[in-house]
Amino acid sequence: MKIFVPLDSAAVALGADAVAAAVAAEAGRRGIPAEIVRTGSRGMVWLEPLVEIEHEGRRIGFGPMTPGDVPALFDDPAAHPKSLGPVEDLPWMRRQTRLTFARVGVIDPLSLSDYEAHGGLEGLRRALALDPAAVVEEVVASGLRGRGGAGFPTGIKWRTVAGVAADRKYIVCNADEGDSGTFADRMLIEGDPFCLIEGMAIAARAVGADRGYVYLRSEYPVAIRVFGEALARAREAGLLGRSVLGSDLSFDIELRVGAGAYVCGEETSLLNSIEGKRGVVRAKPPLPALEGLFGRPTVVNNVISLASVPVILERGAAFYRDIGIGRSRGTIPLQIAGNVKYGGLFEAGFGLSLSEIVHDIAGGTASGRPVKAVQVGGPLGAYLPPSRFDVAFGYEEYAALDALIGHAGIVVFDDTADMLAQARFAMEFCAIESCGKCTPCRIGAVRGVETIDRIARGDAAAIPLLRELCDTMRAGSLCALGGFTSYPVLSALDHFPDDFARQREAAE
Repeated sequence: MKIFVPLDSAAVALGADAVAAAVAAEAGRRGIPAEIVRTGSRGMVWLEPLVEIEHEGRRIGFGPMTPGDVPALFDDPAAHPKSLGPVEDLPWMRRQTRLTFARVGVIDPLSLSDYEAHGGLEGLRRALALDPAAVVEEVVASGLRGRGGAGFPTGIKWRTVAGVAADRKYIVCNADEGDSGTFADRMLIEGDPFCLIEGMAIAARAVGADRGYVYLRSEYPVAIRVFGEALARAREAGLLGRSVLGSDLSFDIELRVGAGAYVCGEETSLLNSIEGKRGVVRAKPPLPALEGLFGRPTVVNNVISLASVPVILERGAAFYRDIGIGRSRGTIPLQIAGNVKYGGLFEAGFGLSLSEIVHDIAGGTASGRPVKAVQVGGPLGAYLPPSRFDVAFGYEEYAALDALIGHAGIVVFDDTADMLAQARFAMEFCAIESCGKCTPCRIGAVRGVETIDRIARGDAAAIPLLRELCDTMRAGSLCALGGFTSYPVLSALDHFPDDFARQREAAE
């Protein structure tokens, strides 16, 4: 009997470890040989802990499970009150285009044989058979753009690093994932760590790097444990080391754990942290692609960008490029959170509307009240009202709304939300999390909080001052933290003026 129980952090927080222990105890009590496989999450957080039993080649799901629900699994699984049927047939799963997350929740994340049996290492083997320049051009042709924020073309960044002569080059994976409402990086690392390792090895082959670093946030203890073990097993199997899979590529990866500073999600601040320096933003130029980690040419990509590369090399650039819209190619892992009925990770091609995502996929609000706003792109993303929900999910399409895709975190608010308070939260967040390197963040965010408080007290004259301050921060900040703060503040002010008026009326 093969039983799958997730080790994903969200599932663990909801009791997955206790359920796994109950499964082992019950199987032992009944003398039933049971193989318990700890997997990543399928992404349906409302069903966690989600237990699966392999039956006639299919995985039957049960959830959300508690230890008390376990004995009935061994009596008559088909009659279990929490039986969901085949997991792949659930509406949430059937609507997705799972490429980057195809193995997450399916395989044992620490089994290389399981990884290979599900298509792992095919992309790396093809990359090792190609000329490095051909690998770069494959990624360029795929249209892959950075999934961590700005959406810069991944292949162009690689081409820049590949074209620079240096005695050493680095691949750095940004796994800091500090944006609220985002969890794709963590889920990928916990559920399919070899995919990230493979993607980094392909990048190393493409640009001529021999050393990689994964910068992972300390708040992810499960991910730290899983990835550390995956690195050890990868070295033992020859996936990392002096000869990667018996080739002429020498490449190894070191895991670095950050101390929890939000600003270290910015690439140059992250590089400083890896070097043992204070996590502050570097002025550009020089770009990290030319002078990055320890002054050497460096590819800095986020987890999902690197984890998307193996399937591109395995199935070809054209396959990946044919998914999506406009200049937004491939799939995007939507992280749906906030006040929703069905929250979790949903991977699909670019082009869905917010209306489809929030109402059809997420099932509307958990409270049952009308949706008032959706924030896309983390705590510094714009707040979009229902009148903007028909716009296709894509980089240029959202830029036209003065919004951003960012890490594709989607946080839903119902009609009880106070958007003036949300605008204040964004400004205060920037003030607290700023590294203090540049004046717009260090001083501007503090003045911004004070200005919003003036508006709340009834000072309508402070509104144009707030707009001017936001414009100044966007133009003058060294990094996205200060520059992007204008998105939530101005969108709240523009789309929800009644909230600001009500605050003033109450104050008067």
